[in-house]
Amino acid sequence: MYVPRSYDPTKPTPLVISLHAAALWPAAQMETSQWNRVADEHEFIVVYPSGTTMRGDGTGVLPKIWLLKPEAVLEANVRFISELIDTLEAAYNIDLTRIYANGFSNGGAMAFALSCRLSHRMAAVGTVSAAQDQQPWSFCADSRPVPFINFHGTADLVPYDGGRVWASPSPFPSVSTWTANWARRNRCAPNPIESVVEADVTRLEYTNCANDAAVVLYTIQGGGHTWPGGKPMPEWMLGRTSRSIDASSQMWAFFRDHRLVSK
Repeated sequence: MYVPRSYDPTKPTPLVISLHAAALWPAAQMETSQWNRVADEHEFIVVYPSGTTMRGDGTGVLPKIWLLKPEAVLEANVRFISELIDTLEAAYNIDLTRIYANGFSNGGAMAFALSCRLSHRMAAVGTVSAAQDQQPWSFCADSRPVPFINFHGTADLVPYDGGRVWASPSPFPSVSTWTANWARRNRCAPNPIESVVEADVTRLEYTNCANDAAVVLYTIQGGGHTWPGGKPMPEWMLGRTSRSIDASSQMWAFFRDHRLVSK
């Protein structure tokens, strides 16, 4: 957890929940995403929850994972995050209209789940290299639109154009298909606006959404299974880390434009 130096207990403060990837752990997510730096710049609290412990590798560091199946396990994880928010609310002056979730890879899938199961608490969600093999409506009983921002590289291990990932039982949809489906869920206008951000980065935005719940996709040409602008990861294993864009800073710029609204 990180509380910025400027924290004022008399002032309602936004909360960002950042979820690690599978086989990683909270400290790795903190280091990779560099959210603490952004929190200092913009005065919000960041918390890095821990998923379920995986089998140890003998190093003393126990990697974690966010289990999304079966349903009872997913619900337990959602309840854990909800209770974590309650705990932080009791200890700090949290702005309850400005609670945001984001995640990397498997953590991104958990952020998707939170946007559905905790839509009454999430003002917006963001993902990087998200691994999600379900359509938005297949696990989203709540129809409340939640603003969504996504970053994905064309050379990601989670295939940009769709396909199977490792031992996944079913193929993943393409990133553009998933994003378009989320825009449909948020009842956005069907024709997105595309713009060039950098030579290797494009931005796709669905607008005119219900409750102003915009849907944004940043595509990084040649980007790997990495956090753009964050700490570089082993390129031989995970691909290139883009320095053209800072995912955490861009995500916060998106988050700060959205507050929790009722259905």
